[in-house]
Amino acid sequence: MISQLRRIGFAYNPTSDAAIELRERASGWAAMRGLDHWATTAADREALHRELPTTDLLVVLGGDGTFLRAARGVADVDVPLLGINVGKVGFLSKVEAGDLDRVLDLLQAGRYTLEHRMAIEGRILRGGRVDDRATGDAEPHIALNDVVVARGALARVCRLDVSIDGIHLATYVADGLVVATPTGSTGYSFSAGGPILDPTARNLVVTPIAAYLTTIRSVVVGAEVVVRCRVADAHEALVSIDGREDVPIAVGDVVEVRALERPIRLVQPEGSLPFWDLVRKKVELLPS
Repeated sequence: MISQLRRIGFAYNPTSDAAIELRERASGWAAMRGLDHWATTAADREALHRELPTTDLLVVLGGDGTFLRAARGVADVDVPLLGINVGKVGFLSKVEAGDLDRVLDLLQAGRYTLEHRMAIEGRILRGGRVDDRATGDAEPHIALNDVVVARGALARVCRLDVSIDGIHLATYVADGLVVATPTGSTGYSFSAGGPILDPTARNLVVTPIAAYLTTIRSVVVGAEVVVRCRVADAHEALVSIDGREDVPIAVGDVVEVRALERPIRLVQPEGSLPFWDLVRKKVELLPS
């Protein structure tokens, strides 16, 4: 719980007119109440890192993509997040745009709870060299939803060797592999046939994408394990972090994924729709 809401930030999607209009409304709400506030685009990591250490709450104005960009910023600075949905599906947002003022009033009055969501860290070990991790050459990539190893632009499958804590799980001939958090289980992993997990669980979901002739479709493992995916063969391949950044990788490279100890905290305003009701409502909006 935030002891007192003194400073609030707004991260928004600059390509959405609705999000820009909402930013103006939100800034006006804060100004009317004499609340210190700031705003920046969700992709401006430099501004987020500068402002977040003195911020009590970050409100994200946009769709799920905007929320995931902002979540990367709070992974290093433990600031609670609230999503205001101006996108299409918005699994990560608890509030629709029309409820902005009412919900901000609830937050100022302390009428909310905080929900912990597990995040993950992906590292690319070039040539499978484990010493890259020890020397810091393998930069960590933080994700709230998923780390995906996938084929490139050409429609040619990859061969991926997947292990759980060093124990071989399967060799997939597939379009790729998704390693998802419980929060991300409603995203790409679900589209590829994986299960939906309660978002407060601490598990990893490992799901191949369009796998050819395999009996192991999707597995759920504990948060203490390390999932490794080695590119055994591919014309071209890449790693996608929360769908927002693509890093090319080569045959022999290993993508290593593990859970982070510290969760990302999401704000649940009083009266928020329970998760499973939200899932049913959002899935009904998806095109059939």
